[in-house]
Amino acid sequence: MIDLRRLRDNPALFRDGCAKKGVSVDIDHILSLDEASRAAQTQIESLRAEQNRLAKESGQRIGQLKGSLKKATPEERVAIQRELDELTAKPASLKAHIAEIEARAAGLEPQLRELLLQVPLPPDSDVPVGTSSDDNVEVKRWNPPGFDPAVAFEAQRGFKPKGHVELVRNLGLADFERGVKLAGTRSYVLKGAGMRLHQAVLRYAMDFMADRQGFTPMSVPVMVREEAMVGTGFFPAGREQAYHIEEQNRGGGNDLFLTGTGEVGLMGVHMDEILDEASLPLRYVTVSTCFRREAGAAGKDTAGLYRIHQFDKVEQVVICRADEAESRTWHKVMIGYVEQILQSLQIPYRLLQCCTGDLGPKNADMIDIESWMPGRGAPLADGTPAGAYGETHSASRLYDYQCRRLNMRYRPGGAAGKGETTFCHSLNNTVIASPRVLIPIIENHQNADGSITVPEPLRPYMGGIDRIR
Repeated sequence: MIDLRRLRDNPALFRDGCAKKGVSVDIDHILSLDEASRAAQTQIESLRAEQNRLAKESGQRIGQLKGSLKKATPEERVAIQRELDELTAKPASLKAHIAEIEARAAGLEPQLRELLLQVPLPPDSDVPVGTSSDDNVEVKRWNPPGFDPAVAFEAQRGFKPKGHVELVRNLGLADFERGVKLAGTRSYVLKGAGMRLHQAVLRYAMDFMADRQGFTPMSVPVMVREEAMVGTGFFPAGREQAYHIEEQNRGGGNDLFLTGTGEVGLMGVHMDEILDEASLPLRYVTVSTCFRREAGAAGKDTAGLYRIHQFDKVEQVVICRADEAESRTWHKVMIGYVEQILQSLQIPYRLLQCCTGDLGPKNADMIDIESWMPGRGAPLADGTPAGAYGETHSASRLYDYQCRRLNMRYRPGGAAGKGETTFCHSLNNTVIASPRVLIPIIENHQNADGSITVPEPLRPYMGGIDRIR
């Protein structure tokens, strides 16, 4: 959620942010609701002050009048009672008026909150303006020694490349037909060395982050309440991508949603908490099963392991102080971790600076990492694929957007500090997502005889196997 005070002070920034991200939100209506809500609150406070003043001023007089009733003549009693009625009627009238305004203000609050949840975080000024992923800008490329994606695979390796679907079928690494039989489209069953390679990649990435980079490993729920999805910015935009478990209809307490990333659980851990500044930055890593409906992806990458409903992902999250320079530094560092892993696996990749239209509502900046996949892309004249980059990672900088929605703050100076609490900043980045990452691994490390060379860092996790035949 955005800072409402910042919206009041600079509505043009948020109008511009909505336009650049292609999000339609009526900023003027939000300001109108906010003004009406604040005006109602001011009126309530004024009426309560008047209520308190009347109570103080009339209390003694009411006591005097009630005492006078006992000695008064019938004519005097009528006048005294009239004055008593007037004195007691005013507070009652004020109370009814206050209740009426409170009801009106209470009706404004959910309308205002619903609209505020739709306002995207404005993109940073150095993010290129664009409407879709077609406008993303390449900022870096890395290739292992002796390989260049710009040159045909066959010219470099001496044989025509196979796509991952053919490779996994030939080597018995996955069973797509039985996966579809079990769970429908975009499903699969990894088996044998395919499952071992999948687990090896996840273990390698988790150990790399925990042992070498000092991140704290966490296990987090993959079924969460709606508050966690809203708090992390995956709802209301993106609701159509989540699987919904309707527990309330079955007598349960809360409906649940299957998460599409471990980021939801890692960020939700500290929801509604005030953290000690000395504990920041918090650096968490998790491996979790992720679920995505892939709504709107009909006809896109329907075969193989690229676009699937269920996968496993090692995710990294950093929660730091509310400092833009610190957030920007962490963003680069987190991307650097992924680059180290991809380079160690000898996978060619490139970094793409996402344009404003591809950031999504919650990101101030996002870098996509695409890995080279020889079996991807349009076919050449001889029918072999030309190869293409495919997204395997995404690194996001969110400033206080998520933490504000999650009510996650820290107090400067630690627990003994007396300053106002401040919303934290957050960042997240994919460390490894599998089985998608298996595509560049097996396609780039395929051999002329149809076997696959296991990258050296993964061999200890596969019992020393160096080649899948």
